[in-house]
Amino acid sequence: MYDAIVIGGGFYGAAIAIYLKTRRGFANVLLIECESDLLLRASFNNQARVHNGYHYPRSFTTAFRSRVNQPRFVQEHPQAIKRDFTNLYAIARHNSKVTARQFRRFCHEIGARLEPATEVHRKLFETRLIEEVFLVEECVFDACKLAEWARQELDECGVDVLLNTRVKSIKKAWNGLIVKCDGDAQEALSGHYVFNCTYSGLNQFAGDFPGTQIKLKHEIAEMALLQAPLDLADLGVTVMDGPYFSMMPFPVRGLHTLSHVRYTPHSSWLDQAKAEAGPYQILADYHHETRVDRMVRDVKRYMPAIADAKYVESLFEVKTILLKNEGDDGRPILFERHASLPNCYSILGGKIDNIYDVLEKLDAESFSLT
Repeated sequence: MYDAIVIGGGFYGAAIAIYLKTRRGFANVLLIECESDLLLRASFNNQARVHNGYHYPRSFTTAFRSRVNQPRFVQEHPQAIKRDFTNLYAIARHNSKVTARQFRRFCHEIGARLEPATEVHRKLFETRLIEEVFLVEECVFDACKLAEWARQELDECGVDVLLNTRVKSIKKAWNGLIVKCDGDAQEALSGHYVFNCTYSGLNQFAGDFPGTQIKLKHEIAEMALLQAPLDLADLGVTVMDGPYFSMMPFPVRGLHTLSHVRYTPHSSWLDQAKAEAGPYQILADYHHETRVDRMVRDVKRYMPAIADAKYVESLFEVKTILLKNEGDDGRPILFERHASLPNCYSILGGKIDNIYDVLEKLDAESFSLT
């Protein structure tokens, strides 16, 4: 009988398992991951940006929480942080949902540093299409170094880790919850509490699991990896906020990611609890054909130097958001305690620094192991 079973070995699952053991006094904690190691899925296959609020002019709450959480994340994970590059945000002249003036006011309201870019950096952009270019403060993280941190912390605090194991069902028991698995663990596991941190797989459990009340939307997302040309090698660039695209350093590979609002999402669908083919199976069956040529063709209209970038490969992953925030770009956490399945929680975050919003929620929970 475990005090807690955490399902999902991404950054959130690992951080929550460590929190339960070190800060809430759980004696026996088990972390279950279906992959062969930690932080191999959504925690790895993303743009690796540690947000500082700039991304969310249409969601003040998300922007403000980023401003609160980002310094703490950087302070607690310095070994995984890369910030030795210049970060630029540019505002498109046409079809943008925010003007340069509005962006300045927004950054002032959330307390985010914003300065005019140098003339050298301004010349990288097509002035007919770009209204203004700003120098900002953001950084990126190295997912492999975060995984090293997770493995070390889990080992030191005594969390049991079970890899290559997929949870199939969660059921009620007279003294807690029963988790049934396949993979390396074929037996049923018992826990007083279960924390479902499976990101896109939140609703794919049989048994008594009721599904989340908040509706989810999934999309297959492509993150292209490029070798940036010399003029862009030391830069991170984001163009706001209608013809949105972004190019950021990707420390794990020594490359840059390229994402585009039109071409990064390949397909999307509404989540269906206990669907015959879950999100990860849909991704596995999907033909991974890159759209990088279309990304580069559009981006070079705004930033001509991108034409000299060399495409290496693409990362494909399922991206999951709360359906209610599709229109405003907000990225709040999902934190549900299931009334019909006592002591079972489902947790999802839209950004890596949202982990502190989750931990605040957990701080407010009263756990009883008697």
